[in-house]
Amino acid sequence: MAERPNFLIIMTDEHNPFVSEPFGHPFIQTPNIQRLADRGVLFENTYCNSPLCVPSRASFMTGKYVHRIGVWDNAAALSSNEPTWAHRLNLAGYDTAISGKMHFIGEDQRHGFQRRLVGDIHGKYHRALVDWNTREGWGTAGQRQRLEEAGPGDYLYQQYDDCVTTRAVDYLAEPERKDQPWALCVGLITPHFPLIVREQYWDLYYPHHADLPDIPPGHLEQLHPQHRRLREYFGLEGATEEQTRRGRAAYYGLVTFADERIGLVLDALERSGLDDNTVVVYVSDHGEMMGEHGLWWKCSFYEGSSRVPFIVSWPRRFGPGRRTAITSLVDLTRTVVDLAGCDVDEADLDGRALIGLLEGREPDGGGIAFSEYAAHGTDRPARMVRRGRFKLSYYHQEPVELFDVVADPAELADLANSPEHASVREELTALVLRGWDPNRVDRRARESQRLRRTVITGSPHLSFAHWDPADDDWQPLQLATAAVTD
Repeated sequence: MAERPNFLIIMTDEHNPFVSEPFGHPFIQTPNIQRLADRGVLFENTYCNSPLCVPSRASFMTGKYVHRIGVWDNAAALSSNEPTWAHRLNLAGYDTAISGKMHFIGEDQRHGFQRRLVGDIHGKYHRALVDWNTREGWGTAGQRQRLEEAGPGDYLYQQYDDCVTTRAVDYLAEPERKDQPWALCVGLITPHFPLIVREQYWDLYYPHHADLPDIPPGHLEQLHPQHRRLREYFGLEGATEEQTRRGRAAYYGLVTFADERIGLVLDALERSGLDDNTVVVYVSDHGEMMGEHGLWWKCSFYEGSSRVPFIVSWPRRFGPGRRTAITSLVDLTRTVVDLAGCDVDEADLDGRALIGLLEGREPDGGGIAFSEYAAHGTDRPARMVRRGRFKLSYYHQEPVELFDVVADPAELADLANSPEHASVREELTALVLRGWDPNRVDRRARESQRLRRTVITGSPHLSFAHWDPADDDWQPLQLATAAVTD
């Protein structure tokens, strides 16, 4: 049992991989992510399986695509009947714990983890209910305020991540860590908005690195209807250059803040003396658009939103390096359960094990990634596939998009109507629809919305709003401490 590896999985929220030193960003400061990349394997082309918190994390926890588990949006609960990788590692003799966010909706706040060290920042009932029929909540002042409020400050998310980090460090220092293999998941919520960051991080980037996205003239007028819907939903029309600069500077600061917390956890692992037999993973649940294509947050299949950083470090078995193979979060899930020696039915998981790539036994390249979206800011399901240099996005009853993300990494030239790429479009369209019926997915998502509206409106005793830092009844550090024995 002692020969099996421990697992330290660090997942941030909303980290655009291109805003990191390993991806060559010109000025961002992420020395700890770079430190991990220097001793590990960095996967350059990894995608989330849904560009939104709850469905992405549910897919990661189960190793299944969103349409298989029905976690469509941020108001959907993962069924407690669905086994997660935590359940599987428990059966294999591991001690499993989570410190921080995994955005579980509902009463089940563990989904297999034996211990929850810190309560989720969103609590049990954080819900933003989607209604494709009425488009309720589109273009509200609260959506636009996210950008307008960007600047220096000490928002509760940073306080929360301080607590998450402290609890993770304490866990790694416990003598019991030497008694049996363990798996710790550290869920940091930064660099997720609000775009408010402590002054020392803000000063690193504003005003000298408060840059603007590269949006060619006329580009916004040519956006696909799906992207125009997102701009409408988030009220982004008319955002000023100064708001955009401040938003990007704050995001840079939040990335550096998160990187420092990652460093504290890595230091604690080294102090424990267990680092030699611990697989360390750094990953995020999705990216952040940062104003590119006139979009902020996530919810789209553009690279800034759907690509994620992904590093695996276990120097005793995996030599350092980079891989160009196309991967996704369900591949991480499959890799973890295989490394842990879990007994898994092939049909239970959608990902492929990456052990051969990590060890250098398999030739680099190849692979495939799918991502799905059926949540707010739209009124129809969508699915993306990346294979080779091409990425195709399918929108139910609307034109597809096709990009050569190698030749056109900014995704400015849609090739969907290019005669030279007709065969690629047809092949990828058939691939994205394989096992995914858009009519059936549309019916299932709408029915799920309808049923959950009944549940929510019929449960007045439950609160479905974000935790409010102005609420005197909520003290973030006290809440986190009280949740240690949850």
